[in-house]
Amino acid sequence: MVPPIDIPSAAAADLDPAEALALLVWQIEAGADEAIEAAAIDRFATAPEPAPARKAPSAAEPAMAPLRAPAPLVSPIMTPAAGPAGANGDGNAYRAAQAAQSLSELRAALESFDGCPLKATATNLVFADGNPRARVMLVGEAPGADEDRIGRPFVGVSGQLLDRMLAAIGLDRTSVYITNTIFWRPPGNRTPTPAETAACLPFVERHIELVAPEVLVLAGNAAAKTLLLRNEGITRIHGRWFDYQSAGMSRPVPTMPIYHPAYLLRSAGQKRDAWRDLLLIRDRLDGRA
Repeated sequence: MVPPIDIPSAAAADLDPAEALALLVWQIEAGADEAIEAAAIDRFATAPEPAPARKAPSAAEPAMAPLRAPAPLVSPIMTPAAGPAGANGDGNAYRAAQAAQSLSELRAALESFDGCPLKATATNLVFADGNPRARVMLVGEAPGADEDRIGRPFVGVSGQLLDRMLAAIGLDRTSVYITNTIFWRPPGNRTPTPAETAACLPFVERHIELVAPEVLVLAGNAAAKTLLLRNEGITRIHGRWFDYQSAGMSRPVPTMPIYHPAYLLRSAGQKRDAWRDLLLIRDRLDGRA
């Protein structure tokens, strides 16, 4: 520690503010880090006051019950009624989704579901498009502005590219069933929050169970991470086959993550890899893989 310079009170009073500030800055730069009083204080001579004696409770004044630790907070998604622990979002969503025995019932359940705050800001529920009896089911991330306005997934610019990608391997919306992991548009097309994804997840899982596709295609990083529970990004797992199986499925579904069409619009250099991925899907459908 560098002690500060001792300036008499009278001299200090004569300093104007600029001089006082300059002197203070100089002392700090010199290493002064403590103010010293003019008179020394013997802190050992100052004993702390004794704590007041504890008063014994009288017969008319019963003893206070001992404090107990507060009960732990329990998330509703971890309660037994919520379905498989943590995997299916809110318990009410899980029960509503599992009660649906058809796609029309699942859509009705979503229309009456208020557990996702995105519903309050969206124009339309974006449920699905295509053929529900198709061999291929494709799951994207979330609706955009065009999808929100029309009420169908993949109808904007990225949807037009998706149609061309499907056509390249002999598919179209009569031979593919399309949905998203989020059923309402996030404001400003922002990334859905984990809570919003968790709220929709039971309906996504039930959606796949009811369609029971032969091949599941996950378009983009969000869909792949949500349904495959993988930490790797889409650049590492695209073009690889995985098995997807929810609790309500009797068999796993061969699942292929691919680049999202919106990403390909921004990164044209990845279209070569996207084409290879599409060929692998075609080979699986034709029994060659």
